[in-house]
Amino acid sequence: MNPALRTAATGMAAQQTRTEVIANNLANVNTTGFKRSRADFVDLLYQTVQGAQTVGTADATTVPSIQVGRGTRLSGITRLHSQGALEQTQRPLDLAIDGDGFFQVQLANGQLAYTRDGSFQISDQGTIVTSEGLTVLPGIKVPADIAGVSISANGIVSGSSSASTGQTTELGRIELARFANPAGLQAVGQNLYVATPASGDAATGFPQDDGMGRLQQGYLESSNVEIVQEMVDMITAMRAYEINSKAIKNSESMADIANNLVR
Repeated sequence: MNPALRTAATGMAAQQTRTEVIANNLANVNTTGFKRSRADFVDLLYQTVQGAQTVGTADATTVPSIQVGRGTRLSGITRLHSQGALEQTQRPLDLAIDGDGFFQVQLANGQLAYTRDGSFQISDQGTIVTSEGLTVLPGIKVPADIAGVSISANGIVSGSSSASTGQTTELGRIELARFANPAGLQAVGQNLYVATPASGDAATGFPQDDGMGRLQQGYLESSNVEIVQEMVDMITAMRAYEINSKAIKNSESMADIANNLVR
């Protein structure tokens, strides 16, 4: 088989994968706390037609090696954890992290997961949970006689009594987690991530302490997807896919010409 066919085919496969990543970014443009991804590629092994040579003596000019590339492959998909815009909702249990950090939640199997989606609820047991019913650590409970909940920038959750006295009670303090390499977190759906060896262990702390971001009550962090940039990238991927397909057609036409020489 003509090596150009396989080389161009790897280019088409790469652009198809890139388009899939872009499509997922665009599909989640309105997903709270979503972080866009980028497909990264590397070139494949090269066929060395001729190695480097020295012409004449050792002091003479060195002729570089002659190598022919054999295409590209996917090296990884990088998740970009840049800050998304904060949108005001005026809902007391909506929280956004302005800066570094993740909310910690506990999965049904007891495993810890992390999220930037702060659209929280209060369960039937009075516990602050995610929209999927997962407990937000450290498991703060809101008593039934609490009329209003306020959350400060440093994570302190307070409740005002429904009685005429209007007494304020501190209910707990939300903790955040941060990672040395947040791009190494594994997405598991439902706006959740789990730690991996690539991300490193979670360093926990309170908001505004030790480099953690501050909390904004009544706000949600929107997706960091930029529609214009994604559309430009999609057009670029389409053109690259098209030119690789033309390389395949040209290689096939050249093979037909060579086959017809004997006729």
